[in-house]
Amino acid sequence: MRDLQDRPAAEYEIERAKVATEGWGARLLAEQQIDGRWAGGYYTPKWTSTFYTMQLLWHLGVPPGNPKAARAVEVLLEGGSATDGGIRLAGRHPYRARLGEVCESGMGLAMSAWFLPEEPRLPALRDNLLSEQFADGGWNCQRSAGHSSFNTTVLVLEGLLEWERQRGPDPNVTAARLRGHEFMLAHRMFRSHRSGEVISPQYLMLSFPGRWHYDILRGLDYLAMAGAEQDERASEAIAVLQKKQRRDGAWPLQHRHGGKTYFEMEEAAQPSRWNTLRALRVLRWWEGSIPPHC
Repeated sequence: MRDLQDRPAAEYEIERAKVATEGWGARLLAEQQIDGRWAGGYYTPKWTSTFYTMQLLWHLGVPPGNPKAARAVEVLLEGGSATDGGIRLAGRHPYRARLGEVCESGMGLAMSAWFLPEEPRLPALRDNLLSEQFADGGWNCQRSAGHSSFNTTVLVLEGLLEWERQRGPDPNVTAARLRGHEFMLAHRMFRSHRSGEVISPQYLMLSFPGRWHYDILRGLDYLAMAGAEQDERASEAIAVLQKKQRRDGAWPLQHRHGGKTYFEMEEAAQPSRWNTLRALRVLRWWEGSIPPHC
């Protein structure tokens, strides 16, 4: 309704409100424990822990300010805020880490900015992510790597974009995101900067939820949602995405990231509503309209 039909907010927000009371969103919220966590853990078990349940609720669109989701944001930040302003949840709890984990911090900013945008600890989390950007424009949770990672970069970009969507334009954040765009585009969205080879076959497999993993649809959808300028260096990834469209007009679910879940939303190798929605968003951004055969 919002991204493909240009329906007014007054209409699509009525539908969004149902996510917390019907279907998948309601099922996930019903699993929350009295202490505000899921599955008794902050970051593990994957994918039923508090962290990854919250990430999925963010993707599903549970409305901002939902009491259960807001409580979970507070629980995550209380349990995982590091002294440098980042988030580190993996490992023993409760404890106070010195350095945040960049992937966790990027994902944490996205869900926290959506569900609880005025949380007073979020500016420090934003600043931490800005300070962790590599010279090549991206991010890597392995600080000693010397080169950015697609997995980490897309997570941070999603978090910074959500920050700006909820809190308004931020020149420093915008500049950092544009450098991140350049990192992805310089690698044509999936190729090694050294050899030109595909970095990982998994980057070309469409998955949802993506958890902490990158693939071309996730990267392209981020650019579309960010309103990035079209760049020829994304054209090869666009062509790969177009070739994955089925004869019935849909895109399939090609890959699942192994781990325990509360339930599966879609079947592998079958038409995927999530991937189709995101692919159409990408093509609308790239081509200016939704192709008729879709």
